[in-house]
Amino acid sequence: MVTIKEVAKEANVAPSTVSRVIADSPRISEKTKRRVKEVMERLGYYPNLQARSLAAKSTRTIGVIMPASAEKAFQNPFFPEVLRGISKHAHAAKYGLYLSTGSTLAEIHEEVVSMVMGRRVDGIILLYSRIKDRTMEYLRESGFPFTVVGRPYKNKNSITYVDNDNVGITKQITEYLISLGHKKIAFVGGSPDFVVTIDRLKGYREALAESGIPYGEQYTITNDEVAGNGKNAVKALLEVENRPTAVVTLDDLLAHEMIGCLESYDIRVPADISIAGFNNLSLSEHSNPPLTSIDIGTFQLGYQATQYLIEKVENPEVEPKGVIIPAKLIERKSCAPIL
Repeated sequence: MVTIKEVAKEANVAPSTVSRVIADSPRISEKTKRRVKEVMERLGYYPNLQARSLAAKSTRTIGVIMPASAEKAFQNPFFPEVLRGISKHAHAAKYGLYLSTGSTLAEIHEEVVSMVMGRRVDGIILLYSRIKDRTMEYLRESGFPFTVVGRPYKNKNSITYVDNDNVGITKQITEYLISLGHKKIAFVGGSPDFVVTIDRLKGYREALAESGIPYGEQYTITNDEVAGNGKNAVKALLEVENRPTAVVTLDDLLAHEMIGCLESYDIRVPADISIAGFNNLSLSEHSNPPLTSIDIGTFQLGYQATQYLIEKVENPEVEPKGVIIPAKLIERKSCAPIL
């Protein structure tokens, strides 16, 4: 096995210089860094980052906490994409990732406490924001570095988070449907325990109010049993006395499930009902019909949450910040003017 001393000798530098090159120290010139890295590659030397981390009392690892079990979360394309953003920045900064495996709120909380108390990670990214979330409150009170993808329900001025303007973008997509002549517009959101559902419902209601359209509670579906299942959501909407002519859905995945289910009832999209979603999944462009969606910058949400977490880890005095990632309405063929 090649040692650091052999690399130093071959590169004609001190072993301490090789260590600084591995740590990307600004004290070492770019020319020297290039020479040392070339020797490392030629000799096949791989630094023991784990040993270096233990010596520095650092794990060089970030904990990533899902809103549910990883198996269930990965069924939604949002999470692989946000993790791609997290991985991109973590890799560049030489940090590894530790994914949560808990499948209940209690298990997730216990896992986070274990991560913090055992110093198994240097910081944590929460990929969700719930109301009355004891895990987020625990992290805040412990002073452990963490960031949130989503708006914290409370104490947002003391927590670093990355989010979209969920009120504004839902208002925009609802106004778009209104501009097509729709007045009976349904909102199929996620669980009311999630802040994103609260914000999007607010945007939906604001758009209706400003257009003089009365809010009808029968058009709002925000419960786990219905909102997370396209078949159940369609069944609930078809039971409404005055069936909606348009639907704003939780995300593209649910929208696609609903479109498939509507076909079984011989209801066509967009001829009979218009549907729009969020997240702008890659399959949405090529689906039948291509889905109108809000691109929320999923990759960027993960990337910047990681950037600000590492800043906090490496400089605990950095001030908390709330960062809004721009979103964009992508018009396709799943929405049409009402006849």
